[in-house]
Amino acid sequence: MSAPGTTSAPAALWRRPAVRVWIGVAVAAVVLFGLAPAVLSDFRLNLLAKFLCLAMVAVGIGLAWGRGGMLVLGQGVFFGIGGYLMAMHMKLSDAGPGGVPDFMLLYGDGVVPGWWEPFRSPLVTVLAILVLPAGTAALLGLAVFRRRVRGAYFAILSQALAAAFAILLVGQQKVTGGTNGLNGFRSFFGYDLADPVNKRMLYFIAAGVLIAMVVVVRLLMVSRYGELLVAVRDQENRVRFLGYDPANVKVVAYAIAACFAGIGGALFAPVVGIISPADVGVIPSIGFLVGVAIGGRATLLGPVLGAVAVSWAETGLSEQFPSFWTYFQGALFILVVAFLPQGFASLGGLWRRRRAAGAAPGEPPTDPGPTGTAPGHATADDGAGTTTTDDARTAGRTA
Repeated sequence: MSAPGTTSAPAALWRRPAVRVWIGVAVAAVVLFGLAPAVLSDFRLNLLAKFLCLAMVAVGIGLAWGRGGMLVLGQGVFFGIGGYLMAMHMKLSDAGPGGVPDFMLLYGDGVVPGWWEPFRSPLVTVLAILVLPAGTAALLGLAVFRRRVRGAYFAILSQALAAAFAILLVGQQKVTGGTNGLNGFRSFFGYDLADPVNKRMLYFIAAGVLIAMVVVVRLLMVSRYGELLVAVRDQENRVRFLGYDPANVKVVAYAIAACFAGIGGALFAPVVGIISPADVGVIPSIGFLVGVAIGGRATLLGPVLGAVAVSWAETGLSEQFPSFWTYFQGALFILVVAFLPQGFASLGGLWRRRRAAGAAPGEPPTDPGPTGTAPGHATADDGAGTTTTDDARTAGRTA
């Protein structure tokens, strides 16, 4: 038996945030790879695959916004870049060697533009999906962050970029399909998309990629770079005085988030069967952000759970109440921001702190959480095992 006042080894192990995080990742893997395929129909499984593609965008937003403090309202741009690149390859593949996609015969002059031709190659397509969104974000980030543009100004700029990108896609109907987008894909890297087995394969690919992204973000969170990113978010000037360039730190997180969004868009196109300007504009970009805010932007799994939950609710409620969902989503977002600024993922930490405070009346709580943290910033148990109560100390530890 354990001595009075002592904690058993399993309980002490469970209190470690890192252990809880990896257990959560393991449970998610079991659910995605074992439970969901066993109990869901092919239609529902394909719907879940769509939600997982959207959750990939949320993982990147959690890194850029939750850890880096960058309010990104234009992730639809990078989602669209990845989606359209994959769609271009699939349309060219369906047309055959030297063939012309069907929509170009309908809207255009029947000639494939020269800049489309490289995407007949699967290798070029995959490399472009990984590089172009990240490279675009890096160039934009360097131009913006070096001029110390941040906060609402950066948010408005990124949102304007999403609006401009959607307008560009609509205007270039001959090469993008216009408002109809690109659709009617028959194959995915040679696999027939009409085959239910291949549709399940797409689900497993999406699930595996999402878990890999979560692991990458977790490793970044606990690294020296992750600590520096949090320090830049909380006290950018102090980090600059310590000799670091905050712009470079932000650019890395922004580029990773863009890469994740591009991959999500690339898988979204074959899963859903269409990519259009309606999937990449301002409204989808805000929708990505709402899911992250509701789930918990400063946690590891919160953005994923929030994105999946919001997408599931949108699908269910919009079918029953087409004109009600938008109002419900807005009201839920306002309530979360007002009463749970760290999202629903923070409920566990609040419950533990209240339980610790009530366990020993008159004594300080054993897990009070950090004090003096700026509103809207991460708290002690943020899924990464780090705290941000003294930002200068965090930055100094990485120096």
